[in-house]
Amino acid sequence: MGKIAFIFPGQGAQFPGMGRSLYENSPTARAMLDHFESLRPGTLEACFSGKELDRTDNTQPCLYAVELAAAAAVMDAGIYPDVASGFSLGELAAAACAGIISAEDGFMLAAERGRLMREAAEREATGMVAVLKLPSEQVEQLCGKFENVYPVNYNCPGQVTVAGKLSELERFGQTAKEAGGRVVPLKVQGAFHSPYMQPAAERFAVALLRYKLQAPRIPLYSNVTGEPYTGDYYNLLVRQIVSPVRWQKIIENMAAAGVDTFFELGPGNTLSGMVSRTLPNAKVLALGDPEGIRKAAEVLASAKR
Repeated sequence: MGKIAFIFPGQGAQFPGMGRSLYENSPTARAMLDHFESLRPGTLEACFSGKELDRTDNTQPCLYAVELAAAAAVMDAGIYPDVASGFSLGELAAAACAGIISAEDGFMLAAERGRLMREAAEREATGMVAVLKLPSEQVEQLCGKFENVYPVNYNCPGQVTVAGKLSELERFGQTAKEAGGRVVPLKVQGAFHSPYMQPAAERFAVALLRYKLQAPRIPLYSNVTGEPYTGDYYNLLVRQIVSPVRWQKIIENMAAAGVDTFFELGPGNTLSGMVSRTLPNAKVLALGDPEGIRKAAEVLASAKR
């Protein structure tokens, strides 16, 4: 058996009730979620009821809380990662899992990041769409025809997310359809990972200086470079707010480093699908609830026989 990667999802993975089964079945997860609730009252209500869960300033700390609780429950079951990464907001959860930041500091940063990105998104009418069935290079070429449209998330083969002004995204979508692509609008509040997030990145850089970052215990792959962090942790965490997410590159580089098992920590299975489309032969499981954790333990036990 090869190496194990823990991967953490970003916005869009959230759903009402997320984390509840972990809270009710894992004492370790419950203790962590209770601690985050004490730091930011209302977090658990948003997770469990879904109240205003799609608001960016709520989504990000709530997702982080559930993802760290899932990681705690998984490691409590004796399953540990060799490498880690996270998609967008998920990179903060991965950073905490890898030891760059403490779980508590990461939670406070997730709340700050969500607040700043929401404020930046409210400055202009922007949004995001997923473009399917077209190669990345063609999507980049199509974006180049518009002044305020950018390729921002390189998810997996045949899937790129594009962000920009709503007034131009509609015309871009029509252009992409004419080129043979399928365009899916995303339910987000702004043009994340684009130049429209520059105000948030600048203020996040100031906030980040209040926290101590240290070298990771395991390789942590950066959204910005697609490579493991080798230093400059502050800069990479700031830049990822305005830079494209190189997710396909991350997964390919992990595989080249010997990873063949990917465990998604947190709600849903969005990243699991992306990994499977990038590496069809990889072992991929979503471990966002006790059932997923049980299946992972069975997979690992079988591999050791």
